[in-house]
Amino acid sequence: MPSDTPSAVLAEEGRPAAELLAELARLREADLPVRGGQVTAYVYDTGREAVHDLAATAYREMLEVNCLDPTAFPSIVALERQIIGSVAAELGGGSGVFTSGGTESIMLAVKAARDVHPVEGRAQIVLPTTAHPAFHKAAHYLGMDVVHVPVDAAYRADPAATAAALTARTALVVVSAPSYPQGVMDPVPEIAALAASAGVPCHVDACVGGWVLPWLRDAGRDVPPFDLSVPGVTSLSCDLHKYGYAPKGASVVLFADEALRRHAYFASAQWPGYTVINATVQSSKSAGPLGAAWATLNAVGARGYRDLAENAMRAAERLIAGVASIPGLRVLGEPVAPLVAVASSDPALDVFVIADEARRRGWFFQPQLSYQGIPPNLHFTLTGVSDVGALLAALTDATKAARAAGPPGVPSGLVEALADLDLDSLDDAGFAELLASVGVDLAGGGEPEMAVVNTILDGLPPATREALLIRFLSALYA
Repeated sequence: MPSDTPSAVLAEEGRPAAELLAELARLREADLPVRGGQVTAYVYDTGREAVHDLAATAYREMLEVNCLDPTAFPSIVALERQIIGSVAAELGGGSGVFTSGGTESIMLAVKAARDVHPVEGRAQIVLPTTAHPAFHKAAHYLGMDVVHVPVDAAYRADPAATAAALTARTALVVVSAPSYPQGVMDPVPEIAALAASAGVPCHVDACVGGWVLPWLRDAGRDVPPFDLSVPGVTSLSCDLHKYGYAPKGASVVLFADEALRRHAYFASAQWPGYTVINATVQSSKSAGPLGAAWATLNAVGARGYRDLAENAMRAAERLIAGVASIPGLRVLGEPVAPLVAVASSDPALDVFVIADEARRRGWFFQPQLSYQGIPPNLHFTLTGVSDVGALLAALTDATKAARAAGPPGVPSGLVEALADLDLDSLDDAGFAELLASVGVDLAGGGEPEMAVVNTILDGLPPATREALLIRFLSALYA
């Protein structure tokens, strides 16, 4: 984080545009690059500059259009209808809603299921341990409980355990296509059938896979059934700002039944102001992402997405083969999408140190903490521009350096002390000092040594991790 962050106090006179743009460019210098494929999470690059330029132009064209009132701006209805129609055509039909991202898509699916399937007491969401935290967030916001279902040795949701978890309070069953951590597909038909037999809605989280799996299937690959054509699947989420390569702020939630879709909506006439009717969690919002997603989908086209999907999957397969030749590393599970998780098979080789060493070499490998028997690992999202030769060279080099460095040195007793720490006794400044003591200086520049931090977090129970992460975010923005 830059140490010379500009003052939040507005100048009396407006500042020149050139000066402001120069400052933005300076602040961006510390950001990870969004093009080129050296960041293996968060960003998706087609490698087609004309497509990205078109999306930016379309975003700007729709920037000031407000999606709050579709009768005032009919263009948003036309664009959303086209996007939903295109996505539904590839994912088993249905009707849907354009949202700001996977979390909002999931929030709407959970709300719709809760409202269409009322239960006595607090409603429950049954989901595998590999399901995205957005379901926990939705449960937290909507007053529901989460029931975890274990995964098998291949990291797939267990149908028998799912059946055992269903109760009279179950309002929704969740499966992933695929799950983000290991890129593994849950047994969607089996679990959807279980949900249907219990009269419970079933949501498929295809946020990351929804716009790559259909094109892999079209290209002749064996993709297990997962979409709304599967009996028992009642809703599905698909992010277009992932493998749809649209700018951020673009996702779709599809519903098999239009009545279920209507339960995602919110309306209020209980005030004297304008009539409120919302299809999404947000009310006022820019139509920029909508315009950019529409332009991207139509510019890339079916053949383009087929090619991008194949390139990404071939890159994943080359990475998997390459990892097999690096001593001490192994791939977790059998990915069905271009998502690969790499763990250590050698106690002397620490994946968090590998991530730090890769960062020094200009690469970002996303660390994932251990959870319920799944070991700590590094996540790789491969795209159509991934240079696997360069990636494997960086991974090999970083692994050699990490082996030479050894596991990170965590001060004796620190993990236990943090587990017992009364976080409420620290203000943000005090917590920032605590972070500085383990190598994370929020006020300074440079790249922190995250291996120690990740090792500490990995040794703590999930609830304590969450509490520490909330305090980190608070201190970061203080």
